[in-house]
Amino acid sequence: MYIGRFVIVAPDFAAYRVSSRSFPNRRIVDRDGVLTVGPTPDAPDHDNPYVSYNCVREGGDGVVVGNGSHVDPIAEKLDLGYPARDALATALLALDYEKDDYDTPRVAGVVGRTSYVGIVRKDALLVDSVVEPTLVATYEEDAPTPADFAGSAADDPATLARRAVDLPYDHAVCAAGVTYDDGDVAVGVHNGA
Repeated sequence: MYIGRFVIVAPDFAAYRVSSRSFPNRRIVDRDGVLTVGPTPDAPDHDNPYVSYNCVREGGDGVVVGNGSHVDPIAEKLDLGYPARDALATALLALDYEKDDYDTPRVAGVVGRTSYVGIVRKDALLVDSVVEPTLVATYEEDAPTPADFAGSAADDPATLARRAVDLPYDHAVCAAGVTYDDGDVAVGVHNGA
């Protein structure tokens, strides 16, 4: 089953996976703790504005994961002191779903003192608090749903990323893992399916 890009958010960790039918030549690069999705050196030229973006970024007392340019304003709102729920809802509502051929939803999560997951679709904005691993994806699984995904802040973030790539959803490209332990954030990536 193809569910597109997705986040899994728990109280003390998160994972983000790029899944793509159209642009599989991508990787995640660590730029001093900010994880950025971008084309691989051998990727064909394109003019799609949704292919490159920050997918993991710290903000305030938490860390944001997501599938697009909304990650930055969520982190900035956390830096300004917004509660995690409000930062997610405000940025998702402001940027809305992607105006591409598929009306692709934006998905995001915040892991911190309180953890939340959210999605903005063409027909809804949903933001839920998280007490267990919760998945939300751009297609099919487009509402927050409990996920069978073992993990904790004690795990290596690269291992969490690998687990996300290994989930049985089609067209895995790359993934990011994040752990949060009382303000200490660690990040890791897994490039290549």
